[in-house]
Amino acid sequence: MPKLSEATRNKLKTVSTATVATALFKRGLRIQMIQDVHPLGRDQPTMVGEAFTLRYMPAREDLNTIDVFRDHSHPQRKAVEDCPAGSVLVMDSRKDARAASAGAILVTRLMKRGVSGVVTDGGFRDSAEIAKLGIPAYHHRPSAPTNLTLHQAIEINVPIGCGDAPVFPGDVVLGDADGVIVIPAHLADEIANETFEMTAFEDFVTEEVGKGRGIFGLYPATDPQTLTDFAEWRKKNSR
Repeated sequence: MPKLSEATRNKLKTVSTATVATALFKRGLRIQMIQDVHPLGRDQPTMVGEAFTLRYMPAREDLNTIDVFRDHSHPQRKAVEDCPAGSVLVMDSRKDARAASAGAILVTRLMKRGVSGVVTDGGFRDSAEIAKLGIPAYHHRPSAPTNLTLHQAIEINVPIGCGDAPVFPGDVVLGDADGVIVIPAHLADEIANETFEMTAFEDFVTEEVGKGRGIFGLYPATDPQTLTDFAEWRKKNSR
């Protein structure tokens, strides 16, 4: 499995999930956006990192008592301690926010360990506290009940579904104000390079439209003059 290079990570930090979604769509990938998750912090930074996964299943009451946390191999606790620095912890909570996937203490521990972000298709408890931490965090909605109420942590770093998107360990996860998208690991460098270029062009187009220029021939660039103008804009703006 290819590792996420710093060059690719840095390029992805400058692009949007919308631009990545278009690049993936061109390759026939249409369901990579994690559905119905939202950033907890209004000003949290762009999230980029390799996926480290945690899977929950419906809790069976006799196996999911408070005593399970005494076991250091408990999958939720182990995920928090094992998720590598620079990675993103992605949790499959079956799109069920009636009980929390984690809370502020665990997310703080992830932040202190250098994890790049955390995502669940369920909910977080202590959501206001998490929003203030500064680590990128995404969930469906706040949820006060402990995860043990409904969710049984069952395994880590396996393929999961999160918000209807397939997530394989090592896939590259990008999060911004619009949400979270999953880039297959083998495409990460290719997508980063393409979307970096796309972003430069879209910034040029946005500037031109802001000046009153029409979109025909500009977006997409079907008029040769558009490419000439874009080349001049890149040189002028060192892009």
